[in-house]
Amino acid sequence: MSDANSALITRFYQAFQRLDAEAMTACYTDDVVFSDPAFGTLRGRDAGDMWRMLASRAKDFSLTFDGVRSDERSGGAHWVATYLFSQTGNIVVNDIQARFVFRDGLMCEHHDSFDLWRWARQALGTKGLLLGWTPLVQGKVRQQALKGLKAFQSSPRA
Repeated sequence: MSDANSALITRFYQAFQRLDAEAMTACYTDDVVFSDPAFGTLRGRDAGDMWRMLASRAKDFSLTFDGVRSDERSGGAHWVATYLFSQTGNIVVNDIQARFVFRDGLMCEHHDSFDLWRWARQALGTKGLLLGWTPLVQGKVRQQALKGLKAFQSSPRA
């Protein structure tokens, strides 16, 4: 089972490298719980739509991953995404640790952790450097991420 779960994690990140959000979300249960510092906690369809949104908007994107590990119930990986943050034109290199919980051969939980202040320094420039550590700016980042997701979900997609 752990080999199957490691293969699932690998399949997820290989799909991410191709920006294939449908293949990524096929690795999730319908009731998946996703969390990260930027979006907070998303459930079910919202988690899949986050990947659809990010994949559809990705510019100058690359991803590497390593450290894939798993057992029958849980697993993890390390991944690094490099991309152009469109709101500022800054390049971001986001270094992330992922944890997963598995059920019925799929991911039922996916938790990404990264330094939001480090991300803000890269994405937002001077403002992120000076204020990115504050709850106010971190809350604004989450608010903007969720606002973008809601706008994506309400827009007609091809």
